[in-house]
Amino acid sequence: MSQNSETPSSNLRVIAQNFRLAGWISFWIQLVLGVISGIIVLLFAIFSQRSGSPNNNPGTGLGVFLAICGLVVLGAGIYLAYRYTRIGKQLDSSNPTNRPRKLETLQVLRLGLWVNLAGILVTLLGAQAIVGTLVARSISPQAVTTQLFDPTRIISGLDMLVVQANTNTVSAHFSGLVASLFLLNRITKL
Repeated sequence: MSQNSETPSSNLRVIAQNFRLAGWISFWIQLVLGVISGIIVLLFAIFSQRSGSPNNNPGTGLGVFLAICGLVVLGAGIYLAYRYTRIGKQLDSSNPTNRPRKLETLQVLRLGLWVNLAGILVTLLGAQAIVGTLVARSISPQAVTTQLFDPTRIISGLDMLVVQANTNTVSAHFSGLVASLFLLNRITKL
């Protein structure tokens, strides 16, 4: 990426702008969706600890654990999106020694791809565990007769919010994946 001239070429300026734009868009999408998902999962963890709560079963526990792991990985994705903005700023530098090399930039983009793919995988596994638990609870033979008398058998709004939180987290990882692929495509065209 670095060149010998003092001013960056027009191609380099365009790539720098792409890095800053894609980085900021990805950063804010991931941050907003991650904060919303984090709050929902935190509320679920707090309210599911009540006595008599139907959410105290191994499937839900594993699902929430994987959802939290997906949020932790999302934190790394948010950091990488912010790093893309810094790379864009460095690429636009008038001092050629401040510009990152193409190989270094490609490594950061590849890391972004792997982080977001891993986050999608972990979050989807968590969503599968949570949804599987909810489906099992809703179709169990006792569900039809006991839902009238036992409120712990009812699927609550909080249960559905956790599914929504996982969907938000997958969407956040997807936006990071799209940004990384877009930038990788732009940088390899040089």
